[in-house]
Amino acid sequence: MKPLNIFITGGASGIGLGIAESLAAEGHHIIVADINLDAAQSAADQINDQGGSAQAIEVNVCDAARVGELASELKDTPVDVLVNNAGIQHVSKIEDFPPEKWQQLINIMLVGPALLTQAFLPGMRERDFGRIVNVGSIHSVIASPYKSAYVAAKHGLLGFAKTIALETGDCNVTINTLCPAYVKTPLVEKQIAAQAKENNMSEEDVVNKIMLEPMPKKSFISVEELADTAKFLISPNARNITGQTMILDGGWTAR
Repeated sequence: MKPLNIFITGGASGIGLGIAESLAAEGHHIIVADINLDAAQSAADQINDQGGSAQAIEVNVCDAARVGELASELKDTPVDVLVNNAGIQHVSKIEDFPPEKWQQLINIMLVGPALLTQAFLPGMRERDFGRIVNVGSIHSVIASPYKSAYVAAKHGLLGFAKTIALETGDCNVTINTLCPAYVKTPLVEKQIAAQAKENNMSEEDVVNKIMLEPMPKKSFISVEELADTAKFLISPNARNITGQTMILDGGWTAR
């Protein structure tokens, strides 16, 4: 497989960085996109120090004007693969959920992927190659209390992917959504602390009695599992896999 230019939002940490490092090790060029340029540059430097190829770019995925500039800004490294990974979380009862925070989650995790797809899809069509990988969640297919905005955004990604799959049936472009159960990232660590406070429980009980309780395998999903699934989805052998929901859940949804 020839080296690809891979644009990863939220690529400076967590799942984004893990996928970036794994794909860089395969010889691909990584464009680490993050709202924090210093963090993005640090991640790109880390990848380059490991023998990979990476560059950093500052992007607020909610800023339509900024996103609209990206394709021309990256004309020397046209984007072959878009990984829509940027995300945040806020845990609250709906009665207490700040409206501006609800809107922010939707903007980052649903509107952002749409804007980025809009920006890069014309180039993918022109070159007759493109892969879009959304990082969804187990919460793309099930719900948990106190996460109404996150669940709504992640459910929305599936409908978005199905629609774009239909719109790109005439070219070599695919779009799919990775839906892992809990991955031990800084974002999830914050969720554990927030749920412990909300439910007046210990963090250990949150992990065992809330997060992993519905999961037969009783383990967090590793970033390596996600990265390897992404590798497959961007490969030639996955050219007819599109509009799909790739669930990595240790048997959670088999119940």
